[in-house]
Amino acid sequence: MTFSAEKPNMIEFRDVHKYYGDYHALRGINATIKAGEFFSLLGPSGCGKTTLLRTIAGFEDISSGVVLIDSKDMANVPANVRPTNMVFQSYAIFPHLTVEENVGFGLRKDPRSKDEKAKAVAEALEMVGLKGYGKRAAHALSGGQRQRVALARALILKPKVLLLDEPLSALDKKMREQMQVELIKLQRQVGITFILVTHDQEEALVMSDRIAVMFEGQIAQLADPETLYRRPASRKVADFIGTMNFAPAAVLSEDASGVEVDAQGFGRMTLSPDQVMGGATSEGNTIGLRPETLTILFDGQNATDREVFGTVEEVVYYGDMTYYDVRLDGAAEPLRLSMRNVPGRPVLDIGAKARLGWSPSAAVLFR
Repeated sequence: MTFSAEKPNMIEFRDVHKYYGDYHALRGINATIKAGEFFSLLGPSGCGKTTLLRTIAGFEDISSGVVLIDSKDMANVPANVRPTNMVFQSYAIFPHLTVEENVGFGLRKDPRSKDEKAKAVAEALEMVGLKGYGKRAAHALSGGQRQRVALARALILKPKVLLLDEPLSALDKKMREQMQVELIKLQRQVGITFILVTHDQEEALVMSDRIAVMFEGQIAQLADPETLYRRPASRKVADFIGTMNFAPAAVLSEDASGVEVDAQGFGRMTLSPDQVMGGATSEGNTIGLRPETLTILFDGQNATDREVFGTVEEVVYYGDMTYYDVRLDGAAEPLRLSMRNVPGRPVLDIGAKARLGWSPSAAVLFR
């Protein structure tokens, strides 16, 4: 990531609320988005992420609070004069126009000469990898090409903020992954703030400098991708971001140096304060471990830290990876672990006994 936290704020939300009648869509949003940051709003359908994006664009009025763009209050500032532009999920490409006519559509009232506008269109098309496509009919483009046209049309107006409302959702898996990389490169090239709305956790982790995870109109956690994945602030965030195994845990002791717990299937362990999420509780605690932090130990291998035993209940082979569901001795529920398939490494069968290596340093305690 090239993003620097020292950059000035480009977007600021101050206690933003939005009501639709009795429905409270946004509930006290407080957050800042830096200049030049690739920022994602991530959450399930109906969590308020698109509504929040539309308050930046000016397509939605807020009920109370303040939205600032580049230190300017956006109250009563219409969408067409805000320093933002949006790429919609549908792309909104005009099928009866050529590619260059679509890209130059926003320059109709621009005072520049015809030649200057044509040069700007050509530069925008080259920026998104569509050099030479200007005369092509828009209806003859592939999904990925239409997405690039929409990006060029938005960027030609040189906004300070580009808003992306699930722009990759209509693409197939391979094209989606390709466009994720291209969007990252494009954002670094143009250097402006990108704000992405997505419900795809992997997409947000791959593309973002920081991510705001939203549930029910509120930001549950705002952090960089690694922090969100390794140190989710709550079990709800952990369960939404990727896959995590949970096991009931009883707190045995606690002091300034950490917390000692006894976790079902794993036994006793001591966790440092940064591994503990939430305040002190005497019951209802769980530990969480990601699948890749658990390792099947084959013959001749020894655990580098801890070792537990279990039985394989399910095997899912993905080519490069195999996912196992293993029920630990003494555990009520199986846990999921992932193993990379390398030459010479066998794939275990259902019913096989398994030794698992793991480390308490990979665990998180949720309260």
